[in-house]
Amino acid sequence: MKEFWVDARPFRKEIATAALESGADTIVADSCQPVKALGRVRVVAPDGDLVMGRDVFEVHITDKRSEEEAAGRARQGYVIVDAGDWTVIPLENLVAQADRIIARVTNPEEASLALQVLEKGVAGVLLATDDPALIKETGALMHQGGERFAIVPFRITAIRPAGMGDRVCVDTCTLLSEGEGLLVGNTSRAFLLVHAETLENPYVAPRPFRVNAGAVHAYVLSAGGKTSYLSDLSAGDRVLVAASDGAAREVTVGRVKIEKRPLLLVEAEADGVPCSLILQNAETIRLVAEDGSARSVVDLAPGDTVIGCLKEAGRHFGMAVRESIVEK
Repeated sequence: MKEFWVDARPFRKEIATAALESGADTIVADSCQPVKALGRVRVVAPDGDLVMGRDVFEVHITDKRSEEEAAGRARQGYVIVDAGDWTVIPLENLVAQADRIIARVTNPEEASLALQVLEKGVAGVLLATDDPALIKETGALMHQGGERFAIVPFRITAIRPAGMGDRVCVDTCTLLSEGEGLLVGNTSRAFLLVHAETLENPYVAPRPFRVNAGAVHAYVLSAGGKTSYLSDLSAGDRVLVAASDGAAREVTVGRVKIEKRPLLLVEAEADGVPCSLILQNAETIRLVAEDGSARSVVDLAPGDTVIGCLKEAGRHFGMAVRESIVEK
């Protein structure tokens, strides 16, 4: 997830408030106290969580020498870079060399450009503006998330009862839309898109913040291609919500419910790669079809098609690793 910083120097309450309301990760200010009085957020200030000149450095990019200074400072902490007339080349050079580059921007358009430099993008942006509306607009852009998944069709090869077991409902702090859900799999190589509980049904009211995601052992994808076991998730963790077109956004977990329920094993394959997932055996549990519609697991049959994604196999503490690992 890219970092969203807002410059509130000299201190302006309306700017700091808009930053907090827009989900800013960090506020740069002359003093920590007036910002902390408004809410809990990381502050860059002489008395802040991060201190300018120690943890954070500001460099105005004018030539090759200033580029080299910024790259060197990035080994010590965050570097806020001001590209002046917004020439992209200096940012490209810095992104190629360093990971903690924060681009100073003045509007959402500049922010979007910085986040796409060399596809990787800068680590984050520092928005400098006197307009609270621009802060909210930029915040919305930042929280859309930049990750995308190559969604592929999976053909169902088998579906059968799997006895009783513990399944996990992931309740997020965000209302999800039709076609959205979590990418979950029995192995780290292939994931199916499990639909959120957004639809009306005769049995229970919709819970558009919830994904009944699968059994406790399953992997769920999070930002940066990392995985977590469903059983390890807890309030405050972050997971990726994916849409049927592959667009993804990061959301916060508000609660996790683990309960014993009858289970169902779904087996499928895509491009010769096998995939499986154990889900609760209930009508309200749905996967996503190629057209983005939700398909109940009780209606699925061999030959049907659902969607998901393929990833590099092998994980060590959630990170992809290149070693001989067999999962089945």
